[in-house]
This record gives sequence, structure tokens and C-alpha cells, in this order.
Amino acid sequence: MINSFQYGIDTLSIRTAIAIANGQVKGILGEQAIEKISRSASAVASIVAEGRTVYGVNTGFGILANTPISEEDTKTLQYKILQSHSVGVGDPIAPEIAKLMLITKVHALAQGFSGVQLSTLERLCWHIDNDIIPIVPEKGSVGASGDLAPLSHLCLPLIGLGEVYENGIRKPAAEVLASYDMQPVQLGPKEGLALINGTQFILAHAVKAVQRFQNCLDAADIIGAMSLEALTGTKAPFEDALHQLRPFEGNLLVAQRLRKILSDSAIMQSHVDCGRVQDPYSLRCMPQVHGASRNAWYHLKQLTETELNSVTDNPIVLDADHTISGGNFHGQPLALPLDYNCFAAAELGNISDRRCYLLLEGKWGLPMLLMNNVGLNSGFMIPQYTTAALVTENKTLCFPASADSIPTSLGQEDHVSMGSISGRKLNRVLDNLEFILAIELMSACQAIEFRRPLKSSPILEFAHDHVREYVEFASEDRIFSKDIEKITAIIRDFSFVNQVNTFANNAGIDLNENYQGYIC
Repeated sequence: MINSFQYGIDTLSIRTAIAIANGQVKGILGEQAIEKISRSASAVASIVAEGRTVYGVNTGFGILANTPISEEDTKTLQYKILQSHSVGVGDPIAPEIAKLMLITKVHALAQGFSGVQLSTLERLCWHIDNDIIPIVPEKGSVGASGDLAPLSHLCLPLIGLGEVYENGIRKPAAEVLASYDMQPVQLGPKEGLALINGTQFILAHAVKAVQRFQNCLDAADIIGAMSLEALTGTKAPFEDALHQLRPFEGNLLVAQRLRKILSDSAIMQSHVDCGRVQDPYSLRCMPQVHGASRNAWYHLKQLTETELNSVTDNPIVLDADHTISGGNFHGQPLALPLDYNCFAAAELGNISDRRCYLLLEGKWGLPMLLMNNVGLNSGFMIPQYTTAALVTENKTLCFPASADSIPTSLGQEDHVSMGSISGRKLNRVLDNLEFILAIELMSACQAIEFRRPLKSSPILEFAHDHVREYVEFASEDRIFSKDIEKITAIIRDFSFVNQVNTFANNAGIDLNENYQGYIC
């Protein structure tokens, strides 16, 4: 392990959460956290022993909050809540997102305001450390009262129920626990409620979306610059003096990145006196469009990292004499930014599709459809059909889930965020965006070769050559879906952006200079 992270004590960032999920950082329960956890559990034990009424400790849940539960039934209540609330449907979420749910749940509970036992948190840590990942259905949360259904499924293995992935194989949790000679945990009062009351399903999707969207934003700048080069566009609209007159930080960053990416290009130098006055918006306005999406992304990043270090269950146990029934479980603070990041990601795909179209028109010295002898060959005509379809699909995904609310729990929970849908939806938009960017990159690599023997900038020539390690120049038609899959793979696994960044850094070029906050 590179280093360790103390749950409940250290500040959890998006980068660290993903590093723990990937096994690069070890999450631990240190002495400070153990003291806080034990103190909180003791407070709940005192409440039960003294017979004081506290929601979820010795009452029913939701609309049943006024139904008292006897002391002897307080533990049974916690098992029943995990079972009754396990109503998720649909396909399982990705194991990485389920693991992020475990990590963020441990960090929230370890802050010592939830009344859970140390043994329960240690079992959750065991699941993380051993990659025994619970099966969590993707649908069923309304994003308030906590992500009740998905968190119930996440925590069923603690009591020997539900299913898990072990070495990628789906198995009954009881069978896996038995193979390790382990018994189900013995839940105490309030623990079941603390485990399922929280925003960790929304949060895990937000963490993954922030990471993926940053990668797409970085890729879009590189790919858009290559398209501009292939279309003999100008870099004049990216001058810093212009953007200082309208200094949105995302715009300034994108303009800087484009200037550095295009620096020292022979292609750019070859047409400085061509007489073309202005480029189409999809080339000229990249700082404004990509930059606006970066600004939306940055806000989501900030709010996600606030949520990563928050306590989101209910009730909150400050001490044995002070508990608060509040609404920290409500998903609205993330639902709204997740929704408008759907628009931001969709627009990145929209402008990318427009550049794909420009590359096909046969203008400015490029062959129509990016291939000689078209007629017999369709060239790159049909890949743009795919970008058009994906762009429209993303538009249909842009309806904000958080604009809707359906009352639940017989009206007790009369406003909900639907943020779980917002989080899933953003990741679906990003799935499509990665395909769109891959098709633009495939087309731009094809187009730039018609500018030979002139070379582009060192960064773009490296990017082009890197793609050519996977996909060759197309002199005639072939099954382009295979090419799209290969290029999408290097965008989706972050290797395309990482390789370009490494090349730039080795050349002494920091594409994000002075904007390190725009990196997660």
C-alpha cells in the first residue's frame, strides 16, 4: 500500500476514495476513531437502558415513528429494517461503485455520531479489504430518508443475508462468511437504521462521475484541438487577453490548455495568412463551451467532497442526552448538481458531434467523408450517425430527476430528491460521451493524416501516434465499430489522457498550470 487513511478522522477526497477502492490506499480505524465510535455506541446503550424515546432506537420507522418498541425488541428491530427495506430491483451496480458505498458508509459512521458498534464497522472494513463486495440492485431509492433500498442490500451480508461478489463471482453471503469461518454480526439498537440511512448510493455515483467527467473534459480539449488542426482552424480565439475580458475560470483553463496543446505546430503555421476570418463555433468557442462544462464539473466536485466528509444518517447522536432527528439524509444537495452536470456532459458531446460533422464536409482541403474514392466507399459518414444518435439519447437523459418528488411513507416523507436517479443518469450520459469522443478522435486522426507531410504540435502528434497503436488509418471501408470500441477503451480506462499528460509533463508542459483545483 502507498499509505493509509483513517476513517472518521482524515479528510476524504475523491482521489483518496477511489484509491481505497482500487487497493492503492489502506483505510483503517485508528485509535481516535475507535474512541469516537465507542463513545457513540455507549450513548445509545444508555438511551435504551434509561427507556428514553428516540426515533429508530426504540420506535418504528417513517410513518411508524410514534410506535414504541420494547427494550427486548430493539435489537430485533434492526434486523427487520434491513430485511424489509431490501426492495431494490434491476441489474446490480458496478462492484467499484458498491465498494465506494462501503468506503463512504464507514467514513460517515466512524465520525462517531451514529451509535454503531465497533464490531459492525470492522466487518464493513473486512468487506472492503478483502474485496467481498455486496450485490446492490441499481433501482429503488428515492434519494431521501437515505438511500434506503440500496444501503439495505449493501448491509444484508452483515447479518448473513443477501449476495456478494467474491473474485468476481456472485455467491450467497452466508456461504462466503462460512468459508472464512465468520459469523454474522450481532446488531445493536439503532445500528440497522444507521446503516441504511444515508446518501452513500448517490455519493458513490457522484464520486465515480466526477472522476469520469474530468477525464472526458481533458480528452475533449485534446481531441477538439486535433480536429481544429485537421480543419486548419486558428488558435487566435484562445488568446489569454480575450478570455481575461470574461474571466470564467473554466474558460481560462480550457483556453490555456488549447494554447499549450497547439504550441509549435507546423500545420498551424502553414496557413496563418489563409484569409479565413472566423472558424465555426464548434472550433472557435471551445473555451466557452468546454469551459462552462468544467465550471459545472468543478461545482459538483466541491459539493461531492463536502458530502464525502459529512454525517448523513438520522437521528444524530451528539451524546446520551442530546439526539437530533433531522434531515441530513436528504439527497437534494447532490441531486441538483448531478442533474445539471448531465447537461454539462451532454453539451460536451453535442459540440463534439458538430466537429465530427465538420470533418466530413470536404472543406479546407480535406476529402469528403475523410476518404478517397468515396461512392464505392462510404468513408466516415456512418460513424457520425452514431454520434448523432448518442447526442440525442443524452438529450433525453437530461430531464432533471430532482425536478420530481413523489411522497412516500404515507406522507411522512413528503418531499424526496430522486438524487439516486440523477447519479445513475449522469453516469449513463458519460457512457455515451465516451463513445462520442472516441468517434471524434478516430475521425480527427484520419483527417490529420491528409495534412502530411506537415506535422501538428508535439502533443497532438503523440496523441495521434498513441491512437495508431490501436487503430490504423482507413484507406477503405471496414467495420468501424471495432475501431470505435478500441478507442473508447483507451478513453474509458483513462490511459489516453494519462499518456498525453505524461508526454506533456516530460516535455516540461503543465496543461493545468495554476488550475490544480480543477483536478480531482
